[in-house]
Amino acid sequence: MNFQLPFMPEQASAGASEVDNLTLFLVGMGTFFTVLIALMVIVFAVRYRRKADNQVGSNFENSAFLEITWTVIPLLIALFSFGWGVKVFFRLYRPPANAIEYQVTGKQWMWKIQHPTGQREINELHVPLGQPTRLVMTSEDVIHSFFVPAFRVKADVLPGRQSSVWFTPTKVGRYHLFCTEFCGTEHSGMIGTVVVQTQEEYQAWLAAAPAPKASSADGERLFAQYACNTCHKSEPGGRGPSLQGLYGTRVALADGGTALADDAYLRESILMPAARMVQGYEPIMPSFQGQLSDEALQQLISYIKSLSAADTAAAGTTPASQGTTR
Repeated sequence: MNFQLPFMPEQASAGASEVDNLTLFLVGMGTFFTVLIALMVIVFAVRYRRKADNQVGSNFENSAFLEITWTVIPLLIALFSFGWGVKVFFRLYRPPANAIEYQVTGKQWMWKIQHPTGQREINELHVPLGQPTRLVMTSEDVIHSFFVPAFRVKADVLPGRQSSVWFTPTKVGRYHLFCTEFCGTEHSGMIGTVVVQTQEEYQAWLAAAPAPKASSADGERLFAQYACNTCHKSEPGGRGPSLQGLYGTRVALADGGTALADDAYLRESILMPAARMVQGYEPIMPSFQGQLSDEALQQLISYIKSLSAADTAAAGTTPASQGTTR
């Protein structure tokens, strides 16, 4: 069902109608029970009001049927709402494997965006129609919140951490982008536009955009500049684990657990190397907290991701010699 009220924003993504349907259901149920209870209070107040000073109220016997009814019906509605909400939640936070990934950095008071092919934009994001799109986001200063009403996607953007949202645009057009977390005196001006284009228009825009400089190439330069390659060699046997084929695999940790080598894990490994040590390695890597900008950090992560072939992205526990950035 694709139902939209006239006062709600346009539905321009694949999941927008499902979010709206759940919202309208919850609002409808809340309104129904609020009106029902209010009417019952009025009816009972009028019908069973005290008509004389010496009137004695009648006794009311317990009713198992009523007790079961007003317990079971709300319980079933609550369970149905919870199940529906869980379904929508997991769909919103589990992007498909073919999603295009963009890097988004929030900064007072702008949105800085980098395409996977290197093109960069400020306060504007061009995306192709019908293509799943994943945004990996972080902040350079304070907490921001990325919100595109037409896509029904919203996520906090935090300094020192990564968050993500994804969507599949279904309509060509220009859509408002807002920051919905107060972030300083110019918060109201931290707005932008998401431009949805046909595949042909998007490819033409990429071709006409300023000459891209691949993020992974910048990351490779930083990797050598900070001498990361002296420990993390392409083959096993270095002082640190090899990063070849790392991204998307599971890493065996010194505490006996495992961790998925995703963007958040790589970020933590660079900034706080001792947080989750890889099995078989000593905590000798220094922290780069405060030494790398978020942009540089994203470039390093892009380079590490480029070392993994697309067909090795499936999860599976790796030996310690192929573990992590530590």
